[in-house]
Amino acid sequence: MAGKRKRNNSWEYAVRCKKLLPKPLTFTFSDEAEGDAYIAKLEALLERGILPQELAEHGMNLLTVRDAIRAYQKAIAVPDTDIRLLNRLESITDGIGATRLTSIDYPWAERWISQMKQEKALSPVTIRHYVGALARCFDWMTRRHYASLAVNPLRSLPKSYAKYNDDDANAVEMQGIAVPIAEERDRRPSAKELALCQAILNKEKPASKERPLALTWQAALECIFELAPETAMRLSEMFTLEYAQIDLPQRTIFLDKTKNGDKRQVPLSSTAKEILNRYIHLVKTGERGMEGFQFTAGAFFPWPSATALERRKTTAKLSAQFARVFAAAGCPDLHFHDLRHEGTCRFYERTTLSDIQIAKITGHKDLRMLKRYANLRASDLAEKLW
Repeated sequence: MAGKRKRNNSWEYAVRCKKLLPKPLTFTFSDEAEGDAYIAKLEALLERGILPQELAEHGMNLLTVRDAIRAYQKAIAVPDTDIRLLNRLESITDGIGATRLTSIDYPWAERWISQMKQEKALSPVTIRHYVGALARCFDWMTRRHYASLAVNPLRSLPKSYAKYNDDDANAVEMQGIAVPIAEERDRRPSAKELALCQAILNKEKPASKERPLALTWQAALECIFELAPETAMRLSEMFTLEYAQIDLPQRTIFLDKTKNGDKRQVPLSSTAKEILNRYIHLVKTGERGMEGFQFTAGAFFPWPSATALERRKTTAKLSAQFARVFAAAGCPDLHFHDLRHEGTCRFYERTTLSDIQIAKITGHKDLRMLKRYANLRASDLAEKLW
């Protein structure tokens, strides 16, 4: 056990390990319980022959959640979505940034989630996003053997942690706020709706308007709209494409800018290949609103996406543009992301690919997300029974 002594209003600890440490290390804590907890974790790692990362990096000591987030974002390429979520944590849960890592345990995780429910009334989906982003940060810390966080308690949460229990619901209702409900969006556009949207993109006059919608880069919008249900790609994955990422002879798209940061390959159906070939022809001939754009700079679509800020702005701009198209087509409740949902459904309906193979195409990290899609295949099988 490390030696410790009280000095004025603080506690000083001296840790020795001849095999791993060239000289004793001294730590000072204002709280004895916190110091005991940290030193216990540190000694457990040293006994296993593990030199914690903060010691190996010459005194780098991550003390708070804020320290951990900053070090995590500096050390590896964190996806844009996780950066935004982690940077917002302090605005949605007071004091989390200053929370000492030595106090992070399972009860803390439960209290943090209750705070997001009872004080902020966040939806279950939003809560899962925040917990997922911070859990990935804590995973990085545990992999690097930081003694200040030897175990990630967020990975021990039950599957239903984001759902509202009676206490959560009562606390929210007392504020006069409706209790958020976890609803899985299950919207699929019909063939008729897709045709109506395509007509609007083709600059046909909406029934409720006096003239067609003014659409900038018409052929590019059409290409993205048609490609989404054929590939199940996300909007940001498409508009950030570089020409070099598309291999038409091999019918493959290589994605390197995805939501979760992982690279993946997307196979192209014959229809998807035809969509891309048609778009390439229109760009080269400058038809259907593509005057002034060429592939010379490497970008496949004419929207800026070099920086995270540009990608966020382009995503918002295109989402609003497609919302106008869907409303004009008489489908105001349709979202662009529903086209990705439609594409995933088609993989189940039209192929014999396994869940794992489909997940590799769509980029779903958790196979549980694909369960509702798998029901489609079960329905197809049921139709073949007597």
